[in-house]
Amino acid sequence: MKQLNRRQFLKWSAAAFGAAAFGAAASGILGACSGTRKRPNILLAISDDQCWRHTGFAGSAMVQTPAFDRVAAEGVYFENAFCAAPQCSPCRAALLTGRHIWQLREAGTHASNFPRDLMVFTDLLENAGYQRGYTGKPWGPGNWQVTRWPGNPVGPGFDEISFETAPAPGISNNDYSANFEAFLEQRDPSRPFFFWYGGREPHRAYDPGAGERAGKHPAEAEVPPFLPDAEIVRADLLDYAVEIEWFDRHLGQMLHHLEEAGELENTLVLVTSDNGMPFPRAKANLYEYGVHMPLAIQWPRAVKSGRRVSDLISFIDLAPTLLEAAGLGKPPAMTGRSFYDLLISRESGRIDPSRDEVLFGRERHTHARPDNLGYPSRALRSDAYLYIRNFKPERWPAGDPTGSGDPEGFHDVDGSPTKSFMLENSDRPEVAPLFELAFAKRPAEELYDIVADPGCLRNLASRPEHSERLAAMRSRLEDKLRQQGDPRLHGRGDLFESYPRYSRMRDFPGFKEQGEYNPAYSDSQ
Repeated sequence: MKQLNRRQFLKWSAAAFGAAAFGAAASGILGACSGTRKRPNILLAISDDQCWRHTGFAGSAMVQTPAFDRVAAEGVYFENAFCAAPQCSPCRAALLTGRHIWQLREAGTHASNFPRDLMVFTDLLENAGYQRGYTGKPWGPGNWQVTRWPGNPVGPGFDEISFETAPAPGISNNDYSANFEAFLEQRDPSRPFFFWYGGREPHRAYDPGAGERAGKHPAEAEVPPFLPDAEIVRADLLDYAVEIEWFDRHLGQMLHHLEEAGELENTLVLVTSDNGMPFPRAKANLYEYGVHMPLAIQWPRAVKSGRRVSDLISFIDLAPTLLEAAGLGKPPAMTGRSFYDLLISRESGRIDPSRDEVLFGRERHTHARPDNLGYPSRALRSDAYLYIRNFKPERWPAGDPTGSGDPEGFHDVDGSPTKSFMLENSDRPEVAPLFELAFAKRPAEELYDIVADPGCLRNLASRPEHSERLAAMRSRLEDKLRQQGDPRLHGRGDLFESYPRYSRMRDFPGFKEQGEYNPAYSDSQ
């Protein structure tokens, strides 16, 4: 049962959406599109906290993702796609702007604001005549109003249709697919559209036992090597899997709506997630399970199906790619590099030998340390190795263990049964080494052999046989960061500590004013 009937919703949405969209079409910017090639519609589907391993197409047995698998099979599956930051709002800001988080000022910090002068590809699409909208989670968490954006940088929201009650605790009551169908019904069919489906799943919290009630067996749970193989951890993983399936179910219905509307053939469907799974040593970390993302793209009219591409793709590459697909050029402000050539290629495997590295990083995540300090890190990922530079190794990477006023510390790790189990059993022999990996302090440099050690358990940075590789990757990362103006490489890194946080503040000592700049660091601006 819906809170708003379809006719009422369509009347409301047409009035709210039509004026802005048609105003853009009349602006004359349509002439910027090249040639007479028919521009595709674009459906960007992005889940919230899902690893690359956890789709059926990637070989996972604990999740069923027929919609993702269909997109991958009927289009291109990108084996090596990486988010720009292992956190919701910085990653989404980087995706929208085509720029690294160290180029985004406040938007590069979790739950801060979004500077108004930053260019987003969704505005460029609208200026070129696209109708746009979103349902679910757009850019966020954070405050776009304070910087005078007219609306969320993604576009206008379509969230009016919802289930009367949430399907389960922890799952949004937003009827995502119905909202997309409503968007399709009110659009101008003579114009292309861009729609952002931002599922709020599988973000925590979960409904305990949901996985087993859905018929999943603990033996099916795929326990990563950095987590203890315990009953409660397996149950937690199955609950996570159920929420991935909920996201996928709505994606499947959206594909059906496109077919019914006769639009699937000319719709570029891109499916991914924003960062890794919400478990210790994954989300908010620069390891594989924090940054390696699922990515499948189909566009039946233009893209050859059944292909797997191994080139390394960064999320900052998505904006210029979608702009090129729409017949638009890449703005000079964008750092990302279009992979449209890979998309329309008929080849598989490694197509462009120059796509052999990606960069990503993180700054402050939650309010997890005194004075609202972050844990600044940058990383360089090649085909086989991951190099991480931790700029403040004296700080706790998962947040301080005590001092927040909450029973559990380490607040950069989402609260969960798995986290609580590891904290409560940290002295057990089978848990202690994994607890250290997830929660203990880390050295300034880390190096991992991704092929042999995808769980990133063995830091090779101090081993003599890897000294040359370590030096080369260190030099390469620093050179790129300097070229891109990273404040951390230009003596202005404290800028990130000054940026406001608009989400919850805890009772740590020092600065804790929600939505305010930290005056101890504001002079460095």
